[in-house]
Amino acid sequence: TSSHARIGILNNPSSKIKEDNTAIARGILTAFLTQNNSNLKSFLSKLSKEETAKSLAAGTKIVKFLIPGMNGDTFEKKYNTLGLDLIKTQQMFCQEVLKLLPGQMAVISNGR
Repeated sequence: TSSHARIGILNNPSSKIKEDNTAIARGILTAFLTQNNSNLKSFLSKLSKEETAKSLAAGTKIVKFLIPGMNGDTFEKKYNTLGLDLIKTQQMFCQEVLKLLPGQMAVISNGR
């Protein structure tokens, strides 16, 4: 949230939700829960790069991508305890309420 914009993310994965294929989604959720806006924006930009996704898929730990100024201990603790239930709930909301197909993307706007 800022005086100019608000952003929220709902996950709607197309594949079965598992620990090894949700690193980026869990990283995004964890950053939203633990970081301030300036660090969040920079970290999300870093996570959105294709080389980051490839590196995470190859086994690199997400903490390697933290940016200076982030509270690494708080992030790591929350990331390691964040279960898959939240992502499953978001997936269900996207498909049951928003009527999206698995993996389908959408932008929902609600102006101030």
